[in-house]
Amino acid sequence: MNMPSLVNVTEEIVFGLIKFLLHGLEYQTFCHCESCELEIAAHALNHLPPYYVTTSANREDAFNQLKTSENIQQINKQIILSIYKMGKHPNHTD
Repeated sequence: MNMPSLVNVTEEIVFGLIKFLLHGLEYQTFCHCESCELEIAAHALNHLPPYYVTTSANREDAFNQLKTSENIQQINKQIILSIYKMGKHPNHTD
């Protein structure tokens, strides 16, 4: 029997979209290190509502609810703002 675990579905979506966006042509000049990806995610997630679940069935339902074009557009907008903010003020030096 699987033990229940707490999962923020918004976080899963944000991490997937960050990886997708940062590897696109538009963001080639931005840092792709793990530290920057985490900073982008933290900034974006602090500006988005969380959606927590405890079972995989609830996770699938939540994921399907959050995949609307309106929600994805809002999440993308926040990630893009976060990418540019972290690009201007990275928390590390090269």
